[in-house]
Amino acid sequence: MKKKKRIIGIDLFAGAGGMSLGARLAGIDVVLAVENEPNAAATYAFNHPNTRLIVDDIRNVKRFDFEWKNREVVLFGGAPCQGFSTSNQRTRNINNKVNWLYKEFVRLAKLVDPDWIVFENVKGIVDTANGEFIKRILADFKAIGYKCTSGILCAKDFGVPQERSRYFLMASNNGCALNIPRHINKCQITAKQALHDLPKLTNGANIDILPYKENASSAYAKMMRGNKTKCMNNLVSKNGPLIIDRYKHIPQGGNWENIPKRLMNNYANYNNCHTGIYKRLDENKPSVVLGNYRKNMLIHPWEDRGLSVREAARLQSFPDWYVFKGSIGYQQQQVGNAVPPQLAKYVFKALLTNV
Repeated sequence: MKKKKRIIGIDLFAGAGGMSLGARLAGIDVVLAVENEPNAAATYAFNHPNTRLIVDDIRNVKRFDFEWKNREVVLFGGAPCQGFSTSNQRTRNINNKVNWLYKEFVRLAKLVDPDWIVFENVKGIVDTANGEFIKRILADFKAIGYKCTSGILCAKDFGVPQERSRYFLMASNNGCALNIPRHINKCQITAKQALHDLPKLTNGANIDILPYKENASSAYAKMMRGNKTKCMNNLVSKNGPLIIDRYKHIPQGGNWENIPKRLMNNYANYNNCHTGIYKRLDENKPSVVLGNYRKNMLIHPWEDRGLSVREAARLQSFPDWYVFKGSIGYQQQQVGNAVPPQLAKYVFKALLTNV
């Protein structure tokens, strides 16, 4: 029987490491990663100690000093996505230079010549500039010899307790089209199933390590906890009294529209608020998209406060052993920007069925 080659991964725009963790969970050995932001890089290095990490602007990376020949390689990652987000209409255009960083992915794909490519981004990339970016991205990968398949996947369909949709492009250089994974046959995981056992916290909580509030009763919470008795990153932004007063008026599933007008007088026109502002999670449903959950004032299901970093990480499917570094603001940003590892795992598993 022919011995299978070792599958190795290279993570570009690695962030805090959500895609790398998903690749590892699928059985891929991630050997190299590139990340520019120092706090995200610190988080990545702590949680992926066996992966060589290049902390630099990807535009400065001209070569990789390791041997990848005679191994099957998957190159993966997602260029910065803020410029493609539907909540960022001002910069969703061709003139935004950040939107062109995907070209660096293509450049390094030409350098590495990987067997497989997995490129991800926010779903808003599909219709940015009337679809021009997607056309160019697909054309650029095709021009260097890759056959592409792409689609939008929702995290809640893959065991993640969150309504988060991402665009995935999967490509091969052997002429075969890869299959985008279908949703797994599991019930959707609710916010209550994800969060019920985590420590009870207050507004502005700043004690990093705490014991769990209770035993894990859901399969998801048990999976996230493993054999731990305490968890880290139990940090909550401190909101002022007016903000907390607003929280008290919002039922589960509600938003800013439930706040009395007398408490919204500091808004020039509060009717322009989008539906995600002051959203309280519904315990019986997956979470809404986290994104910038601090700025959006995303509210805990049962407590009148924002989400802790660990709670947000649970909703993103990061296990409790995964530690986030930096100040609370940087930790929140890392979690909000990440690709849910459980979603990434199923994408990589789908890829490996073609190996």
